[in-house]
Amino acid sequence: ELGTALTMSTNQQRRRLAAVSFAALLAASSAFGPMAVPSIGRSSTSTNRNTNNGVALFERKAGVASPEELREFVEAAGSDLLVADVRNPDESVEPGDQKSLAVAALPDPSSSDGYRPQAQSLVYDRNTESMPLPDVDKATPIITHCGGGGRGQKAKDYLMANGFSNVMNGGGPKETECWAEFGEK
Repeated sequence: ELGTALTMSTNQQRRRLAAVSFAALLAASSAFGPMAVPSIGRSSTSTNRNTNNGVALFERKAGVASPEELREFVEAAGSDLLVADVRNPDESVEPGDQKSLAVAALPDPSSSDGYRPQAQSLVYDRNTESMPLPDVDKATPIITHCGGGGRGQKAKDYLMANGFSNVMNGGGPKETECWAEFGEK
């Protein structure tokens, strides 16, 4: 375990800690019989993400693809994949983005470490219900994301309304299982 932890990136360590913490919560709750773990900060219109004998454990926002769908999409797209990060770095505009930005920074094309080389920052503006359109072919495979999927879905809808035909909502860093499939791209 220690050797594995030393070779993991910070984001991998955070994902593993979250999974271990959730497993501990699940184990503790099972000692008191079947019970649902309430969804925290999630829309009540979300679709189930994980179940235990039919009892919802936590939910994914509506429109966010499953980890399996994202894995297949990323594999099929290969180097053609574009990840559209629609989060806003301006805390006065989107205060909620600051939590996810602490977990996963915005893509930086000038970065020497190549962090998120297939990603572009294309901020979705809630006021204008628009975003910059990427300068790519309309058939380019695109994954949109924000912090947890709400604006990612709005961005997906906006891109598709503007002629982009191969777009999927990946949720964001809050959706750790989904993020693991494309977050480093």
